[in-house]
Amino acid sequence: MHYLLSRGYAEKSSLQLVGNKHRLNVRQQQAVRGMSASQQQIERRENHVIPFKNITSETIIIDGFNLLIILESALSGAYLFKGLDAAYRDLSGVHGTYKRVQQTENALLIVGNLLKENEVIWVFDRPVSNSGRLKTILRDIAIKHSFNWDIILENNPDKILAESNHIVVSADAWVLDRAELWLNLGAHIIENHITNTSVVYS
Repeated sequence: MHYLLSRGYAEKSSLQLVGNKHRLNVRQQQAVRGMSASQQQIERRENHVIPFKNITSETIIIDGFNLLIILESALSGAYLFKGLDAAYRDLSGVHGTYKRVQQTENALLIVGNLLKENEVIWVFDRPVSNSGRLKTILRDIAIKHSFNWDIILENNPDKILAESNHIVVSADAWVLDRAELWLNLGAHIIENHITNTSVVYS
């Protein structure tokens, strides 16, 4: 997949070729797609990422569902897939609705405590069912723990994130290929603050 993407093949046709060759089912193809990137994409993302140790008091803007769901998956022991760009992805996702799970608050507290010195802007998809309820949950946690959080709902959060002047937290390929600066917070948390994860490496 990496070989094909690096030579200009479209993602859809590349995935079809790889999937057919190795007889991959839909979920296996989804995993391969999440871990793959062209050499140009990898280099671009490496040149724009900021190591967590270099973060001071900057404002951080977070792709809300993207980060929250990967952390919930990590905490629940679900399979994670580390991509060629060092970002982690899973096979979950939001398909029109979001349901709070047992790991939700723990995931949010990990993020809040790690970024306690930062202003954090959480951006969630407004059309997703229960996004308004999730906003209330985050607001209550922020008040209780004195986190400097702003939670906003947007119809097109990817565009907001990609065009932001702040440091972006996301593992969404489209966002990472456009963001000026990004923080691989999901990877930092998974590798340093969550034990017993199930990771498939590319």
